[in-house]
Amino acid sequence: MHKLFSKVKKIVCCFLLTIPVGLFSTNLGLAETEQLANAELPAAKFGTSPILQRIQTNAGKLPDGRFYVPATVPSIRWGFLPNKDSQPVLTVPSKSVITFDTLSSEGMVEDQGRDPIKFFGKFGVHPSEVLKDAIEICASDITHSITKDGPHIIMGPVAIEGAQPGDVLKVDMIAFTPRVPYGIVGNRHGKGALPGEYPQNDGPWPGADKQHPELFGNVFTFVPIKNINGKTYGIVHTAAGKEVCFPLHHFMGIMGVAPDTAQRVNSIPPSSFGGNLDLKDLTEGTSLYLPIQVPGGMFFLGDSHFGQGDGEVALTAVEGSLRSTLRLTLLKAGDSAIPGKGAFTEPFAETADFWMPIGLDPDLNEAMKKAVRASLKFLTDKMGMDGATALSYLSGATDFEITQVVDETKGVHAHIRKKDFADKKDLANIGAQK
Repeated sequence: MHKLFSKVKKIVCCFLLTIPVGLFSTNLGLAETEQLANAELPAAKFGTSPILQRIQTNAGKLPDGRFYVPATVPSIRWGFLPNKDSQPVLTVPSKSVITFDTLSSEGMVEDQGRDPIKFFGKFGVHPSEVLKDAIEICASDITHSITKDGPHIIMGPVAIEGAQPGDVLKVDMIAFTPRVPYGIVGNRHGKGALPGEYPQNDGPWPGADKQHPELFGNVFTFVPIKNINGKTYGIVHTAAGKEVCFPLHHFMGIMGVAPDTAQRVNSIPPSSFGGNLDLKDLTEGTSLYLPIQVPGGMFFLGDSHFGQGDGEVALTAVEGSLRSTLRLTLLKAGDSAIPGKGAFTEPFAETADFWMPIGLDPDLNEAMKKAVRASLKFLTDKMGMDGATALSYLSGATDFEITQVVDETKGVHAHIRKKDFADKKDLANIGAQK
């Protein structure tokens, strides 16, 4: 990247040394800023990647036949979701492939100054390496409240021809490509798994606003992306400067269909329509099933992630903008491809190796119960088990994992192994292949 780790302003050095767990971390205490003004930034090696600016400014078809949706003021909502009254930015037939140039909101929110050039510039990012759509949206008159709205840039909705309530939308993940070679992990006051303990300062201070973002006292860790043997890794550093590399897995934190309401719906809590599931397993080659609530389905997405640990304990994942290519397939009510019988009312995920029923509730214990009930329903409806046997199988063979605990409504998901249900002959072949 252009001069990313060469000459860095003194204030960036302050960010690095105040909270040393990241390559550049911001804990913007005013006294620390002055004390560390002359600190030296340790050198860092960083592989470059191309900056993927948006392909075009209008939603429509690309020359190769794919549909395309850019992030523009008309095609996004900032912090809230489409509802039954929303108009689509695009209408497509079932099985259409769509590429979305998604935007992470990190660098755009009020506690970061609503100025991505200035925010990322503090980390040595040149203005040419900041996404133009982020700059454009922040400079527009679109309103956003950090206290009332979610932080997310929500794209869409996209209508699917023939979709009606009671149908199911299958979303296949085809490709996720980082648009920039850097991400952010955010820890904000009053949020995350340890509110009141982290961030480790007394913020927010009086006067905190987009003109004075440092007074929020929130902590942002800048995470460069390095390519190693064809795989991408995030980079942070220990207090002694040792490089810590962790593998990344790109996915969309938010995918859903419009809820059947005319009310304004905040983008933070997930629900039966999907939304902010933050399910890290939904990488390339996986699928998400969503119960359609309104005509057209009205698919939306946002909150692009480079990587995340289950729990998402700081508050955010490694947030970063992705070029996301998906296939949207309409499954009419009663279609045998739907992972359930009768009314399909909750999101359900699938990978090459697992079926993944999902439980959502503000109470983590209740989310766990809902995930177990959803798993029992799948095993009895689709796999021919009776309830008692299904519960015994889940107890002996299935992992239930916490999806996230930071989105108001918490999530738990199951990993039901597909190979457990393979024919004995198929299972023998799997063993032979290993």
